[in-house]
Amino acid sequence: MRPLDTYEDWKECITVDCGIPLTKAFVQRRLKELANPRLHHTQRFVEVWGDAHRQQVMAWFERAERELG
Repeated sequence: MRPLDTYEDWKECITVDCGIPLTKAFVQRRLKELANPRLHHTQRFVEVWGDAHRQQVMAWFERAERELG
């Protein structure tokens, strides 16, 4: 997997590489999941990518949410 250093890289990875549309519902669900350290998925994300990256991804989801209005 390529490094995701920018919002544009991250957005392309989600929407183009993975084919997932950034809908308001999806963005809000992912934000809620990533904010919950008790969830297995969130714990695994932190194990693999680190907490600093989790925080960065949350910031990108927040930006996507703002863009969606």
